[in-house]
Amino acid sequence: MTLALDTTAILGRFVSGAHRRVVLDAMGADADWCASAVALTEALALVDRITENPVERDRLRRALRDDWERIHVVPVDQPCLDRAAELSRLQPLRTVDALHLAAADRLPRPVRFATFDPRQIPVAQALGFEVVSR
Repeated sequence: MTLALDTTAILGRFVSGAHRRVVLDAMGADADWCASAVALTEALALVDRITENPVERDRLRRALRDDWERIHVVPVDQPCLDRAAELSRLQPLRTVDALHLAAADRLPRPVRFATFDPRQIPVAQALGFEVVSR
């Protein structure tokens, strides 16, 4: 099985709270981690919203970059963009959410999709993914 991670799951791995244990358990149960190519960019951009502490920001950014080396990156190429556009037309998704789902949709099944974004959960289920969430 493959575990696809969206940005909320990637960040959830490092931020204390209810999501952390869910992500750590899912990643511990499956060594094959994947994410869309935009996930790291989105996660790095969100660090400043998570903490105002400059030392903590640097630690979190380093941890994200270190972890990224272990994640299989699904390219956001034209087929992925086309699938994201299709999903956005059919579902109430933001473009970035559609990109995460379109990238995961390219993976061989079965796929577990880790997200804490309530907009993505029903679409991920409709795509046939087992959703890892709260």
